[in-house]
Amino acid sequence: MTSKYNKHIFICVNERDQNSSKDDCARCGGKDVRLKFVQLINQNGLKGKVRANKSGCLDACELGTAVVIYPDNIWYTRVTINDVDEIFETSILNDNVVERLSANEHTWKEMKENRKANK
Repeated sequence: MTSKYNKHIFICVNERDQNSSKDDCARCGGKDVRLKFVQLINQNGLKGKVRANKSGCLDACELGTAVVIYPDNIWYTRVTINDVDEIFETSILNDNVVERLSANEHTWKEMKENRKANK
């Protein structure tokens, strides 16, 4: 199967009602994170090869802005605008993972425990 893009970056920009007990990625800076990825794609001449898409909820909002990169299936959580250059350099240009931001078993366990505690 051939993909249209070499890399596809999904950035959660989900917005919840202000009265919601859950955070949302829009309030955590998701929109700015996406715009920074778009800027870097354009600066590096990768338009048409790499795509940065707005995403609805990726079901990890408790962990800050979520970013997923396909086809590598890399999940990043707690992403801020200050992390985007490092993610772009490491994951988009060099096919590696920024370990400090990469979701792992501990990340998902923490999220599950937080959800239980907040019920």
